[in-house]
Amino acid sequence: MAERLQKLLARAGYGSRREIERLIEQGQITINGKVATPGDHASETDVIAIRGEPVALSKVAHFKARVIAYHKPVGEVCTRDDPEGRPTVFDHLPRMQSSRWVAVGRLDINTVGLMLFTNDGELANRLMHPSSEIEREYAVRVLGEVDDAMMKRLLAGVELEDGRAAFETLERAGGEGANTWFRVTLREGRKREVRRLWESQGVTVSRLIRVRYGPIELQRSLKPGRWVDLKPREMRLLYEAAGLKYVAPKPRPGATSSRPPSTAERGPRARGKSNPNPWGRGRK
Repeated sequence: MAERLQKLLARAGYGSRREIERLIEQGQITINGKVATPGDHASETDVIAIRGEPVALSKVAHFKARVIAYHKPVGEVCTRDDPEGRPTVFDHLPRMQSSRWVAVGRLDINTVGLMLFTNDGELANRLMHPSSEIEREYAVRVLGEVDDAMMKRLLAGVELEDGRAAFETLERAGGEGANTWFRVTLREGRKREVRRLWESQGVTVSRLIRVRYGPIELQRSLKPGRWVDLKPREMRLLYEAAGLKYVAPKPRPGATSSRPPSTAERGPRARGKSNPNPWGRGRK
């Protein structure tokens, strides 16, 4: 059955719908030897190529979704290849042979914390799309006096250069003076939105940590620069939040699990000290 080209390729793990749409617009995808155009449909029987490389659509039927949680440290950018040669979040991710990692949203170079990566482009698209209204939670340290009136304004909404914005929730999280922490949530992912909201009130964000994306929380044990696979229960919760159904892969007869017995963090160790504890009591 034919379906929109970007949806088919996203489901096969070749990127998010948005990334694939850009490739189509750039004329880098062909269907049966002809350059694809926006709105084209295709099926698993078509011969599709990306940048001249054949696409193995047979793997759609055997696709195994994977999502990892990564603790982004300061100094990493979220592009695959940085023209300035700076380290990127993709440098530390595990390699995959037949698909590619898609970042679920971005964090700026000075923001740290939870990033999700998946090989399911449709999942990534749903999680990032504004209509899904997925909550993002942050721990924020600000410099400047914050009174109740300011907090009410930030909850009611203020005008930014790209439109009105507001925090979904905003609460104090301890500290005082130059070390005052707050917990905030948003349901959208506009560029530097958390920082810009605070700056609109004349205060400066000195530390910003994403601690949750939808139902997935940043675990204290996951150090900066490390990653861990989501467990099946977490996968189900994430797919449900995106309005999708998670189908757990069935083990082959006689096969053993490829998942290590320990759920300890993996990936190269990041340099420098770990972040201070922004999670508060009760968060694991």
